[in-house]
Amino acid sequence: MSKPKKHLLLISQVYVPDPAAVGQYMADVAEEMGAQGWEVTVFTSNRGYDDPSLEFPATEIANGVTIKRLPFSSFGKKSILTRLVGQGIFCLQAILRGLFLPKVSSILVTTSPPIGGMVGWFISLIRRIPFNFWVMDLNPDQAIAQGVVGPNSLPARIFDFFNRRLLKRASRIIALDEFMAANVRKKTPNLNGKILVLPPWPLEQALEIIPRDKNPFLKKHQLEDKFVLMYSGNHSPVHPLDTFLGAAKALANDERFVFLFIGGGKGKQAVDDVIASKEPGHIVSLPYQPLDQIKYSLSAADIHLVSMGAPMIGCVHPCKFYGSMVLAKPILYLGPPDSHIGKIIEETDAGWQIDHGETGKMIEVIKIASQDPALDSIGEKGRQKILSSLSKQQLCNKFCQAISPDPFE
Repeated sequence: MSKPKKHLLLISQVYVPDPAAVGQYMADVAEEMGAQGWEVTVFTSNRGYDDPSLEFPATEIANGVTIKRLPFSSFGKKSILTRLVGQGIFCLQAILRGLFLPKVSSILVTTSPPIGGMVGWFISLIRRIPFNFWVMDLNPDQAIAQGVVGPNSLPARIFDFFNRRLLKRASRIIALDEFMAANVRKKTPNLNGKILVLPPWPLEQALEIIPRDKNPFLKKHQLEDKFVLMYSGNHSPVHPLDTFLGAAKALANDERFVFLFIGGGKGKQAVDDVIASKEPGHIVSLPYQPLDQIKYSLSAADIHLVSMGAPMIGCVHPCKFYGSMVLAKPILYLGPPDSHIGKIIEETDAGWQIDHGETGKMIEVIKIASQDPALDSIGEKGRQKILSSLSKQQLCNKFCQAISPDPFE
């Protein structure tokens, strides 16, 4: 008689069709685990993370995955209070449902919400089942680096108290880069056998290289004859945009250049404020694009902008970087060279690294790049890196094998 399938429970406050990257990665894993023979259930929010006016079905089965969306779990990102309320309600519901969901064999949680690891730890502890912890950003380290809390504050100490316990109990810990893994190791000794360093893969199912002359996005936004520098994704304070905006103002008299900012997040206000002030500069702000449209928006860029605040190295990891590479777009990276992204840029020569505040250097790079007939070949170097070692097929399969190799064992 054949053995029953194992049952994986995934817990994430965001999930497709929400455009947030974390939800897309969780969907990739859920669907791949289902394809490998697992029964998969997802607990997520029933409303959009960035736009809570978007409401999704309470229960559905999509691509072999059972999705259960929990009510009152997202109230938007307008304030810290609304985020905390949504996160708290989501976590309480996930714990209660997770304790009674039948025949769960294993759990996968991520850092969406930031206390998601504690949810997995508690269910695992009570039900005596393994759980896997996907560290996509690291707290309280991120909050400390932002100055939101002090390193010795009560919230930080409480957070790390639970961090130490959940890291000890986790069967597998997945960190996005070596810098993040090093910070995880500092929290609890003897984790080396549990930690897998695995970067996020490009979200290839939504990406496609669209030729410039066949891209409706360019025509819609009157960009056909412009040199487009694009920042697309979460505009977070951990990814400072000041130098990009400074370059846009400095190039205001050059009609060739447009700085296009697509997405949402708290840091988007800085962009909108510059536009509202009517200061010189060809700056365009757009909301998140639907998943079925991002192949057009991302292909519209001549150069993709990526930012990483220096204090955030080892705390966060910009996933947008890999989408730019798979589309063969040159990358203008604003951040420290001693970082995961900085090292890939140096290794592949697929773009440029500039420190924060170096507005003059950025302007020089942009002007030279706009006249470079070999610009496409710079982006192609990044694409070749993806194809050789960072593709979705390679990394997602490795991830799923790491959290459990056999759905029937």
